[in-house]
Amino acid sequence: MTRLWAGVWIVLLVWSCSSPERTGPEVSFTVPANFPKPLYAFERNPLTTSGVELGKALFNETLLSKDNTISCAECHSQPYGFTHHGHDVSHGINNLKGTRNSLPLQNLAWESEFFWDGGVPDLDFVPIAPIISEVEMGETMANVLDKLRATKKYPLLFRKAYGTEEITTTRFLQALSQFMLTMVSANSRYDHFVRKEGVTLTNDEQTGLHLFQQKCSSCHAGELFTDRSYRNNGLFLTSDADEGRFRITNQEKDRYTFRVPSLRNVAVTGPYMHDGRFYTLEAVLDHYAENVHNTPNLDPILKASTGKRGIALTQQERQQIIAFLKTLTDEEFLTNKQLAVP
Repeated sequence: MTRLWAGVWIVLLVWSCSSPERTGPEVSFTVPANFPKPLYAFERNPLTTSGVELGKALFNETLLSKDNTISCAECHSQPYGFTHHGHDVSHGINNLKGTRNSLPLQNLAWESEFFWDGGVPDLDFVPIAPIISEVEMGETMANVLDKLRATKKYPLLFRKAYGTEEITTTRFLQALSQFMLTMVSANSRYDHFVRKEGVTLTNDEQTGLHLFQQKCSSCHAGELFTDRSYRNNGLFLTSDADEGRFRITNQEKDRYTFRVPSLRNVAVTGPYMHDGRFYTLEAVLDHYAENVHNTPNLDPILKASTGKRGIALTQQERQQIIAFLKTLTDEEFLTNKQLAVP
């Protein structure tokens, strides 16, 4: 992603404000009681049953890739919180490797910037990046739309969703958004606990919650478990180190900074960090407790006045925090048939 893309997204954002006609009943988007107000502009792209149905089909469609083998679902698998489970970085056509770990897809209505570097400022344009990436789908938007037009299936689905069989970029992208917006994860044991819905936490889980609030919530804040900021968490820099948000802003303060990810469903969304270097939660906490490096732009939160880096955590505290993090797993979300591969 380069600064050029930032300009492209702005142009597309202005262009998208003219919404196409829709057909079918609207889908009610319910905000969980413990969640803040969504950020997505639903008035620009109201959810409909037929729009969500079309978006789900497109999300699972391999025609989006150059060789017709890779769908969005390839790198975003539901049982693993819509991540590319077991892969440190995403794999695309011809088994080519990307450069970053695939972020989970969940609670997207509460996000306004996307990817590890925040290079896309609107959910409606997120699919363009993987589609045109040479190491992911390797396709062009024009070819994708032509392939969809040549099928028997998609003109009918577009007519059902929009009133005519016309397949346009706007309709394509907004249908995908409609489906992705239904990926709401808010029914973990933690959620039932905080909403007082008859769930209790074990002693270790409650202790882990208190430790998390004391030592982790400065970055992983609120009910979404992210403050949406970009930070450098002291990872060891390799010779070809990814410069993170610097690639988007070209501002020195952003070099080696990355998006603070949500921790919802974190127990099933490994591996972790932008390059997938840690395969367990234990390894993640070991990093923060013992292996934070004094890299350029290291976040001040990880630097004590004494010069010591990291977060003070005993082995027992690490296990208690992990016990709490596991309460953020939302089994209903991970098994919801409305989100499953058709």
